[in-house]
Amino acid sequence: MFAVALFIGAFASVPTSVQSIGVCYGVIGNNLPSRSDVVQLYRSKGINGMRIYFADGQALSALRNSGIGLILDIGNDQLSNFAASTSNAASWVQNNVRPYYPAVNIKYIAAGNEVQGGATQSIVPAMRNLNAALSAAGLGAIKVSTSIRFDAVANSFPPSAGVFAQSYMTDVARLLASTGAPLLANVYPYFAYRDNPRDISLNYATFQPGTSVRDQNNGLTYTSLFDAMVDAVYAALEKAGTPGVKVVISDGRVRGVGGQRADVQPGADQPRRRGHAQEAGGAGDVHLRHVQREPEDRGRHGEELRALQPGQVAGLQHPVLTSYLLYHTYIFILNK
Repeated sequence: MFAVALFIGAFASVPTSVQSIGVCYGVIGNNLPSRSDVVQLYRSKGINGMRIYFADGQALSALRNSGIGLILDIGNDQLSNFAASTSNAASWVQNNVRPYYPAVNIKYIAAGNEVQGGATQSIVPAMRNLNAALSAAGLGAIKVSTSIRFDAVANSFPPSAGVFAQSYMTDVARLLASTGAPLLANVYPYFAYRDNPRDISLNYATFQPGTSVRDQNNGLTYTSLFDAMVDAVYAALEKAGTPGVKVVISDGRVRGVGGQRADVQPGADQPRRRGHAQEAGGAGDVHLRHVQREPEDRGRHGEELRALQPGQVAGLQHPVLTSYLLYHTYIFILNK
């Protein structure tokens, strides 16, 4: 059974059957709490996954012996360096992975996040060099992947028509298949609704009941856009000749943009999916986007940082960390 739970505001207690709740943790802002306080807050909320977007030594130190599974990004600015030289990748591994692992449960290293343009040609060489560096350091259990934008998939409706938009993704998929690593995918169903409200209902994009969409090609009926988007990624992997590659959602978010807000019920638990992605192994771990900014940063970032409901901040709440405003919208709970 695969379930998706939607939480706005404080977290409810986490069921024992949950596989992984992940949060994307940003460290850019003013007057933020210490990394160790953040890790303790995550643990108190039952969060057992985290993603950080560069090798932040303080965050890595705080994660020691926490049991939190980590997606560690190399940073897009490092991609070409790693692609150019195995020694560059090896140096990064020695400085940023070996000192922390296994005390820090580094599960995946992301060689790039939503890479576009000519830089996409560096993804596979960088992944290969990282794999070689990890293997040489005796750290081959850590899997290397890359995190894709959803528009890396073309023809995403119906989901069974999903295919990779560019040829480099076939090379990425084949490398993942050879190493047993998952594909990391950023999936934002609300943004899809925002861009096409005529054809996509708000309920369908925000896990609310009342919408069913049938894919005549695979015979499946979808009751949430998230499920359909994940299955489109799986369909693209199949067409690339790599049906065994799993998908991990490395970033997922829903938020009001440009004055639009999603009217959803806090704490609504909604079981979902009896479909293709489950049969293919499920989406694995799912990490929600976790944007943190001080109040003075709201104006600079605009509507992107608004809470979903008027008068309510959606985020991880803590009585001491009062300045720690974490705007998020949903969390995914997966039962295999």
